Amino acid sequence: MKSMMQDESAATPLRRVGVSSWALHRMLGEPTLYGPEHGSVLPEWSPEEGTFPLEELPAAAAARGLRLLQFCHFHFRTRKPEQLDALRERIRQAGAECHALLVDAGDLTHPVQGERDAAWVADWLPVAERIGAAEVRVIAGKTTGPGALELSARRLVALAEAAAEGGLRITVENWYRLLATPQAVNELLDRCEGRVGLQVDFGNWSGKSKYDDLAAIAPRAVSCHVEVAFDAGGAFDRKDLERCLALPFPPGFDGPFILVNSGPQGWAGLEAVGAAIREEN
Repeated sequence: MKSMMQDESAATPLRRVGVSSWALHRMLGEPTLYGPEHGSVLPEWSPEEGTFPLEELPAAAAARGLRLLQFCHFHFRTRKPEQLDALRERIRQAGAECHALLVDAGDLTHPVQGERDAAWVADWLPVAERIGAAEVRVIAGKTTGPGALELSARRLVALAEAAAEGGLRITVENWYRLLATPQAVNELLDRCEGRVGLQVDFGNWSGKSKYDDLAAIAPRAVSCHVEVAFDAGGAFDRKDLERCLALPFPPGFDGPFILVNSGPQGWAGLEAVGAAIREEN
């Protein structure tokens, strides 16, 4: 009996749950979004009094059992090495882990600005390495058309090779028009020949075919973004979450499952969804 229980436990690993800084965007003061058009100069932004500081996120998240962290690039108001080192130390002290830096701007497939944007994305790799991230999730491309997937794959592979030098992995997700279908996602990953990972976002696709479409890419997932709808009272769509957690992920897949929206109740909403993910194990 004991052996059987051990086998069942091994077959069903405990799901790892974390949080993205995007889920706390309002608490962080809704800082100005920025992208390649700003170059290496980060726009000035002064948080309002009472705004939750980014450096306090690791301890606050870890205290709620959310020890895997993702940071959006636009939540960084500086790239000074000493401040990045300080954030990494805060993560370590909290007993947390920086799972990924999310580079949420740039269009790798733009016919004119694509090369500029690829260089801008590459400039974030040292930041990811400095804060101890394992992955850098980038946008595969926004511009569609003949040859777009081929161009995206070529630039993604180049980024992946550069990232590997710092011990980082490049990932993409089912986001924007370029990767609006499972066929496009799978073709792009095939073109990248295993050098680029997939983060499956539960909330980026909708409609009647949502779960079938997600099921077509779930076997290639290396991580997930959990985006569930909340009502005005703070209750979340548990049925949608259950269906997404039942997708055909790779054998032994345990996440991470990263929460990307909190609903009207902030931390309480994140804790509720996190608990539900673990309950569904």
